[in-house]
Amino acid sequence: MKVWILHKKIEEEVYELERFHEVAKEENIDIKVIQPEEIDLMVTREDRKSILLNGEVTELPDVVLPRMGSGTTYFALAIIRHLERLGVKCFNSSESIEIAKDKLYTQQILAENNLPVPKTMLVKFPVNIDLIEKYIGFPIVVKSLSGSQGKGVFLSKSKLEFRDLMQLIEITNPSTNIILQEFIDSSNGRDLRVFTIGGKSIRGMERISSNESFKANFSQGATVKSYKLTPEIEWLVFEISRILNLDIAGIDLLFDKTYFKICEVNSSPGFHGLESCCDINIPKEIFHFLKVRLNREI
Repeated sequence: MKVWILHKKIEEEVYELERFHEVAKEENIDIKVIQPEEIDLMVTREDRKSILLNGEVTELPDVVLPRMGSGTTYFALAIIRHLERLGVKCFNSSESIEIAKDKLYTQQILAENNLPVPKTMLVKFPVNIDLIEKYIGFPIVVKSLSGSQGKGVFLSKSKLEFRDLMQLIEITNPSTNIILQEFIDSSNGRDLRVFTIGGKSIRGMERISSNESFKANFSQGATVKSYKLTPEIEWLVFEISRILNLDIAGIDLLFDKTYFKICEVNSSPGFHGLESCCDINIPKEIFHFLKVRLNREI
């Protein structure tokens, strides 16, 4: 089986890419990491000759694993769409990646399906702070519309702090897209990451901030430990994966007293933290899933 991993910032996923290469050898899989800039596409009637890799017609893979998540550009998305139309299986699909990279749209879809999400609002300038205080309250979480690894996420602890941040954003980049989200105090500095493949919960880990930050990202130094998944959690993440049509996902849940609220959904989750605290081989699980989907022998 020939697999392309489509990746833009290879230096940000050194661990994951090394693990994919290591396990691919064990599984007799031909794997290649490709950056979008290496590809040229043409809309023609020549079908599988319409993709050029480094300027040359090349044999297309059986499977593409896009690993760009929220950083997926329009160009990269166009490549994934083109490969799909040439019959190449992409996990995840271009449609599901586009949905997941938009945090507001993701929450809108999940709320429409009656799943537990924090109150979320799209910012418009000038900001009506009294309205936000009335319907969401402070502290409040401020997020860029697209981002990962805790980047572009801030906590405004007071009305005054929030006003100063909004004024700074309005002056420097008034066209930027920002969302506001209810702060779940019971999940301050910790959350639950569940890794799913084909809708199945593979493993879960609790992430706990190692400093005073309200964020609990492993890439920013959070400590991690294995978390036993209940049937309720497994049902919730299955529904999220099904509704968003995500074959591979990292689902972040907030501890909301006796239950959970959905924080974010990542279409290309890292797994360094998960493998460090759980007895699990994520690349092997992914490759076995691909073989089953392509009717290949495991």
